Amino acid sequence: MTENLRNYYKQHVIQELTSLFKYKNPHQVPKLIKITLNRGLGEASKNNKSLDTSVHEFELITGQHPVITKAKKSVAGFKIREGMPVGIMVTLRKELMFSFLQRLIHLALPRIRDFKGVSITGFDGHGNYNFGIKEQLIFPEIDYDKVDHTRGLNISIVTTASTQQEGAMLLKCLGMPFNDL
Repeated sequence: MTENLRNYYKQHVIQELTSLFKYKNPHQVPKLIKITLNRGLGEASKNNKSLDTSVHEFELITGQHPVITKAKKSVAGFKIREGMPVGIMVTLRKELMFSFLQRLIHLALPRIRDFKGVSITGFDGHGNYNFGIKEQLIFPEIDYDKVDHTRGLNISIVTTASTQQEGAMLLKCLGMPFNDL
């Protein structure tokens, strides 16, 4: 798909969803609100170099500087003190969101070994989709030689869809490769 995903949504997906679900008003058609990426640092929270590496990787993947999330309270069992960095997250909206989703669908996901599609079970029942990626190396922006440790990340796609079927069809029409749909 050479055209912009946002233009493709406006020209094709809206018409397809309207005919499929018989919407009477164009504002009823589901749309993407935001995409959130996050990574828990785990043991890397004690190592500043791996925190910097994770931040740099997120900047390369998303084109946006991530927010470092910090512990709200101390937990002795996990050896975490209040204020320690425990994760990083990025929220993408508008053009960066569509750009990231296009790269995810057409470049990154097909690079997963033995890829058969993403699971349809990641929906929350309200049209929002969540899934995890086990390693950051599937993104072409990440240089394999500069990776010290493979780390995963979670991706949440938030839509205005009111049901799981509407959310699934929205993402399917945008090109998300589901394995069960």
